[in-house]
Amino acid sequence: MTVIPFFNDEKRYHGCRRSAHGCRPDSRKTIEAMTPQLVDSFGREHTNLRISVTDRCNIRCFYCMPAENVQFMDRKDLLTFEEMERFTRICVGLGVNKVRLTGGEPLVRRDLHKLVAMIAAIDGVHDIGITTNGILLAEQAQQLWDAGLRRINVSLDALDPVKFKEITRREGYEQVIEGIQAAQRVGFDPVKINAVSVRGMTEDEIVPFGKFARETGVELRFIEFMPLDADNAWERDKVLFAHEIIERLSAEIMPLIPIPDQNPHAPATEFVFEDGIGRVGFIASVSQPFCMNCDRFRITADGKIRNCLFSLEETDVRDLLRQNGTDEEIAAAVKACVAAKWEGHQINTARFIQPKRAMYSIGG
Repeated sequence: MTVIPFFNDEKRYHGCRRSAHGCRPDSRKTIEAMTPQLVDSFGREHTNLRISVTDRCNIRCFYCMPAENVQFMDRKDLLTFEEMERFTRICVGLGVNKVRLTGGEPLVRRDLHKLVAMIAAIDGVHDIGITTNGILLAEQAQQLWDAGLRRINVSLDALDPVKFKEITRREGYEQVIEGIQAAQRVGFDPVKINAVSVRGMTEDEIVPFGKFARETGVELRFIEFMPLDADNAWERDKVLFAHEIIERLSAEIMPLIPIPDQNPHAPATEFVFEDGIGRVGFIASVSQPFCMNCDRFRITADGKIRNCLFSLEETDVRDLLRQNGTDEEIAAAVKACVAAKWEGHQINTARFIQPKRAMYSIGG
């Protein structure tokens, strides 16, 4: 693999800073004093909100969207930034302290940095992240950083440009690489890479990705292929399991060692290469579900709360937001939705039913 020069300066982010660059200095005290209110019937506390800002995207990954003729939501049905900010503020009052912006592709939503700044100004938010395909990242990285964003995940499933086009069904590989470099230059550290692993397609990307993590300082996340594709073509036989990737990286580069004291709520199980250079995580949603430690819920771009990525039911709060619903009514809807959360997604059982919405419409 050709080594790509990356930029990784000494700017680092260690928790809360002044409100112009993330959360306010007193927000941790606010959170610690807050009694968690978003608890489901299994005792799981929910502090992590994911907001889909759009269902539109500038690529067409086969595991997420149809190749052509995608039916996007009408723009008038999408929540405004003000509605998203209000919903977030209400959720923070219920114990939420982490927010991640998703899509579709969130960077196609115009002036997204303004929403980041609005959320960063909410007392109680101490972690704002984004998941992006990176194509528009080079031109927006500085704005996002200045607005208060500090965590960024770039979806990139292949380092081979030909394989990239096969997966995304679009051009754009060079722009993604430029976006990662730009994010590192402005101060994002680490930049995390999300790579979906599909049997029969991405096996040859495993070792190059391992070397990429070691050479550039990015943190790698391999994600098992999940049944959220628009074409309903998912099969368990297509899942490239996390343990197989660990074995291959350990054999062909050097052994991977589990990182101690990992966050039990984090979806990824994290490892580092034996010499300490290169961090790799695995989101094994199929082979090793982490449902019982899940602290996430999400709202779609059209204002539907989902307590699980694989939910079959949604709670509409857009009407409440637009028809003079009170904060208390919206909070009650959020609490009821979280309380009704299933024990797990049931992918590995005969009872599993794939959601009608594909990934791009739900929000990654």
